[in-house]
Amino acid sequence: MITKALRIFLGKHFSPFQFRNAPDYFPDCDVPNLGLYVHIPFCAELCPFCPYFKVRAEPELMTRYLDALLQEIDLVAERTGFSGRNVNSLYFGGGSPAIMINDLLTIRRKIDMYFNISGHTGIELHPRDVNPAAVKKLRDCGFDMASLGIQSFSSLLLSNLGRPAYDARGSLKLLAQGGFAAIDVDLIFGIPGQTTVSLRDDFLKAAEYGATQISTYPFMDFSYTQNKHKPMDLRQKKILLECLLETAREAGFSRTSVWTFGKINVPRYSSITRDCFIGFGPSATTLGKQDFKMNTFSVEAYIEAVSGGKIPTALRHPFSSRTRKVYWLFWNCYNGFLSKKIYSELFGSGIEKDFPFALSLAWMLGIARPGHEGWKLTAYGSYLFHIVEQHYTRQYIDKTWNISMTQAWPEKLFLY
Repeated sequence: MITKALRIFLGKHFSPFQFRNAPDYFPDCDVPNLGLYVHIPFCAELCPFCPYFKVRAEPELMTRYLDALLQEIDLVAERTGFSGRNVNSLYFGGGSPAIMINDLLTIRRKIDMYFNISGHTGIELHPRDVNPAAVKKLRDCGFDMASLGIQSFSSLLLSNLGRPAYDARGSLKLLAQGGFAAIDVDLIFGIPGQTTVSLRDDFLKAAEYGATQISTYPFMDFSYTQNKHKPMDLRQKKILLECLLETAREAGFSRTSVWTFGKINVPRYSSITRDCFIGFGPSATTLGKQDFKMNTFSVEAYIEAVSGGKIPTALRHPFSSRTRKVYWLFWNCYNGFLSKKIYSELFGSGIEKDFPFALSLAWMLGIARPGHEGWKLTAYGSYLFHIVEQHYTRQYIDKTWNISMTQAWPEKLFLY
């Protein structure tokens, strides 16, 4: 209901969003502020709570994946004509990207053949994969940001998530000594058995052991995950979110997005909020000027498509001019700020001209406040977005990923 109402009210789009099969398709990405993402789907163990596309690591499959990934980068560069193209960020996610630690430099060198990375390069890490040799290799590959998926320092809460306990403290301290510009720690709130005391303890430990940013995500149950326990309800999560806000202030962290807190004057780690981006690897998405596309979620289908000289696009959604702007609004609300300058550069129009009624209503309801540079969400607005984002995830992402994980090349997908 929430997503449908927003689709009609903001996007003036009365029919469901339609994704259709689009083999070998690649959108126009000749835009400013372009980012890159590489998805490495392999894990030593498959955590039951994790919704992202991942498969168990097998050496032979990883070797064939690497060959296909390098070829996909070649294909995209050839298709777009990019050579020396400036991009403002590069992120590796998964999966557990560091499980291929010895191949990361090869991937980076291939990317550097076509793209000039002017900004930060980040990677998601599992505590199990962090050791002194790995930290050195990551720095040698040019990574200057790292995100450590700790989830909780409590062995009881990790058990409730279905995840073994690792030396999270030792892993975080190694990263803190590694010369990274930013170290993000992922924590989950709303885990069964979690209290404000245990959540506060997790946050303060992350800060003490070297985190420059702490991302706190609500525990959500997806239809295809294998969670033994269900998440807490909205009321319980609200109490925990209020605890996080108070603890962050106490620890000297400021809110940098709905669920993220960072130290002042430290670069922000974020792999999802980009105006436009190109994704490489199975399940990776690409957001262009007027299109959104997803690669196949099947590693075997991905390898077969790329080996045949085709872009491994499984589904494509062409935006209308209006819905493309709404998509930008949504993810910048996640950041808590709507920049007039960035909006104008991307769309050649003014945000207040395009959304006069919605912004006026947000002001009257205390959701956002205008400023010289743009619109900033209030604490109340951020809480409302906290609710909307969870609903969006269940209504859109759950359905999309569930179908994509069972069908390598879906014919179509409707999101209401």
